[in-house]
Amino acid sequence: MIEDRYQTQLFAQLEAILMVSDEPLNLEQLTRATGQPVDVIEATLTAIQRDYDGENDGKVRGFQLRHVAGGWRLYTRSEHADVIAAFMLQGATQKLSQASLEALAVIAYLQPATRSKVAQIRGVNSDSVVRTLLTRGLIAEDGVEEFTGAVRYTTTDYFLELLGINSIEELPKISPLLPGVDEASQLAESQDKP
Repeated sequence: MIEDRYQTQLFAQLEAILMVSDEPLNLEQLTRATGQPVDVIEATLTAIQRDYDGENDGKVRGFQLRHVAGGWRLYTRSEHADVIAAFMLQGATQKLSQASLEALAVIAYLQPATRSKVAQIRGVNSDSVVRTLLTRGLIAEDGVEEFTGAVRYTTTDYFLELLGINSIEELPKISPLLPGVDEASQLAESQDKP
C-alpha cells in the first residue's frame, strides 16, 4: 500500500516536471529533481508512457511521452495535428485588444519593461494583457531587475517580423514634436537657473 502511494506520487511529480519543460529532460535531470535513483525514474517513465498509450485502461490520451534527443518529453499525438493547427491559427488571427496594443507599445518603446512599468503608464493592472502577449509570442522574458526581482519583458523577433522591420530602432518615433531626453534635460536646467 505504501509502495503504491509512493509510486503514484513519483508518477505525478514526473508528469508535473515534464509538463513545464520545453525541452527533453534526461534521466540525470529527473533524478536530481526528484532525488530518486535512475532505475526507479526509468521504470516510472515507462509506466507513464504506457498509461498515456492506453495500455492500462484502453483510453489513449491526446498526448504521449517520447524518448527523444537523449531525454523525455511530452508531445501531442500526430493524429490530432489538424485540430491543433486549426486552434493555433484561430488564436493567431484574432486581433489584439486595445489594452494589449497599449501594453505592447509600452514594452516596445521602453524595453526592457516590467509589468509594473506597463501598469504605471497605462494606469491599470496589465497582468492579463502581458500574459496574452507572452502567449502570442510577441514579447518574451528578459531577465529580472536587480533590486526588485521583477521580470523584464522585450519584444520578440516574431513581433519585428509581423511589423516588417529589422529592429526596434525602426519603430516610428512616438512624437517628433516632443523634445528628446537631451533637449528635455537642457530645458529643465535652463528653467532652474534664475
